[in-house]
Amino acid sequence: MSELESLKSVFKDKIFKIPDYQRGYAWEKQQLTDFWEDIINLPDSKYHYTGLLSLKEATKEEWEKWHEEKWLIEDRGYKAYYVVDGQQRLTTFIIFIQCLFNLAKKYSITDDEEKTYLGTFNLKQIKEAYLVIKKPPQFIINSYKFGYEIDNPSFKFLRHKIIGEPGGGDIKETFYTLNLENSKTFFDENLENLYKKHGINEIELLFKKVTQNLKFNLHYIKSGFDVFVAFETMNNRGKKLSNLELLKNRLIYLTTLYENDEIGEDERIVLRNNINDAWKEVYYQLGRNKTKKLLDDDFLTAHWIMYFPYTNQKGEAYFQYLLNEKFTPQNVFSKTEVKVDSIIEYEEIRDIDSDDEDQNGDSNERITIKSKLDPKEIKDYINSLKSTAVHWYNTHHWQNNNALTEEESNWIEKLNRIQIAYFRPLVAASFIAPNVTSDDRVKLFKEIERFIFIAFRLGRAFSTYRNSEFYRITRKLRIGEITVAEICAILRERVEGWVVTETGYNIAPFKTYLERKFNNNYGYYDWNGLRYFLYEYELEQVQRFGNKKIDWALFTKSSKDKVSIEHIYPQTPTDKAWINAFKQYSDKERAILTNSLGNLLPLSNSINSSLQNDNFELKKREKVNEKGEIIRRGYSNGSHSEIEVSKYAEWNATSILKRGMKLLTFMEKRWDIKFENDMKKKELLFLDFLDDCNIDKDN
Repeated sequence: MSELESLKSVFKDKIFKIPDYQRGYAWEKQQLTDFWEDIINLPDSKYHYTGLLSLKEATKEEWEKWHEEKWLIEDRGYKAYYVVDGQQRLTTFIIFIQCLFNLAKKYSITDDEEKTYLGTFNLKQIKEAYLVIKKPPQFIINSYKFGYEIDNPSFKFLRHKIIGEPGGGDIKETFYTLNLENSKTFFDENLENLYKKHGINEIELLFKKVTQNLKFNLHYIKSGFDVFVAFETMNNRGKKLSNLELLKNRLIYLTTLYENDEIGEDERIVLRNNINDAWKEVYYQLGRNKTKKLLDDDFLTAHWIMYFPYTNQKGEAYFQYLLNEKFTPQNVFSKTEVKVDSIIEYEEIRDIDSDDEDQNGDSNERITIKSKLDPKEIKDYINSLKSTAVHWYNTHHWQNNNALTEEESNWIEKLNRIQIAYFRPLVAASFIAPNVTSDDRVKLFKEIERFIFIAFRLGRAFSTYRNSEFYRITRKLRIGEITVAEICAILRERVEGWVVTETGYNIAPFKTYLERKFNNNYGYYDWNGLRYFLYEYELEQVQRFGNKKIDWALFTKSSKDKVSIEHIYPQTPTDKAWINAFKQYSDKERAILTNSLGNLLPLSNSINSSLQNDNFELKKREKVNEKGEIIRRGYSNGSHSEIEVSKYAEWNATSILKRGMKLLTFMEKRWDIKFENDMKKKELLFLDFLDDCNIDKDN
């Protein structure tokens, strides 16, 4: 191992760039916390090994394009390096030093950076040693000691949002830029707290430890060494490369392997730029919503399903295919004979002397030698990745999305509420498939939602039921081999084959499932489709009466002492009115009545569970405390479902049965199913022990 170097030594007379095949800044709170604790707990007399930095010196042809830094190399003898491994740590150091700089400047008594010191170094010296140097004598050019390639979205973000250069304008953000922002916030907060607790001396000590006590082992990669292969095998501290990051590196690597007679230098550069542009868009879409970042692997898997013939292998089959079968160096080196269909196409590959043309009329069958993996295949693949990313985003974030029609947005929202299962790739593919209209998509979304509700929420099919078939259909839709109408017919056929008999909907699977729930004293209350079903019923009331009163996010949010679905007849009835109304039934029958569908009510506002035992008359009206403050709303001014229940004169077993039958009638209409008869519905409510009564479905 070579001699260890401090950060101060590492940055002396050097410029660092993150190459385009590298990922962005990936450290999150756990890695930042480890970094912070390492520095805080390090005695000022000790040294700490920070890891290996792998650097590759930039060629003159490369650094001559670094217009803002070129003068440092030519005039001051700086060395220019690409960071092959270690960029996560170096980026963290840059952010940390910038935060130290900002703190010292904030609490300085002067604005003059040359008169404000951290230890024995003034802020101007610190800035020029680690961050940025202004080119004299005009001081117009800002030359950064560390940064990204100019076409990387993190390039502008690091300069303008982290280091603070003014005039950034519109900056495209990704989840990598979000990590940069979060890192700065983390250090700002911790340094501020440390300063307030211990003063400037502790801040100065931190600066010394970071720049002098942390040691690196520098490894210089020789020219000609295959940095792409090295990059694939290297891991940064606690944060392995994602499959999407590895794939980008692999594709860029492949562009360097084609022979010049197969792809010209200009084409090679364009293809490499296309890869970078595609990844820029993908990362932008995946990180577009800062509070809910989308996962790399989910997107890559979905696109693989859309783009390549599906195989139902387990594990990371998609990634094994992409890196070990499709996009491999062997497929570039392996050559194959390609028949050229016409002289015109052939002349685009090679100049032909007309005198050499075959005189026997078979000039249309010329042969050329090409790589098994054509460069155009890479281009087509990355273009598809790029164009799909926004639609993948739209399937997750439909709210206030101008790219979607109102109906598309409404049905995508329903699909997400019901848990879209394995259909998200199919939904995304419907936006890029040829000849698919918005109306077509809505029909498809409706049929998918029906399939999920009937097959999975009622029919209790396994979560993988028919997934391979619909993954294959996804690709067929993308390339125009199947229509939306045909897919809708298949969806209906598959679900009806699962749960529909000649006499109507087969209640057996759902009834068996519910029977286990009732045996555990939960019944319908523990049905995983309950909230979705009751919410859809509520929305149907909204369509009739207007004024939406239940928010899905709050309705599904669990809280220890709050309820959003109430047992009208309570689980532990202590009020005398409840005891009298249900005294003729056994304990088992009362438990069933409590958890039967008709006794469960969605609330417009979650309430304290201690209020659930009030009798029916009290529940129907507001409850106030001694100060006159409302401590719970009554059914009469709650959700549409609550208002409907409040119109019942009394609440007893017959009321529970009537409302349950009404809800099942809604289920028939909403999801286009038909129960065999009212007796079957009664069985499904587990209320067949009740005497026959005239069930007024409209109350």
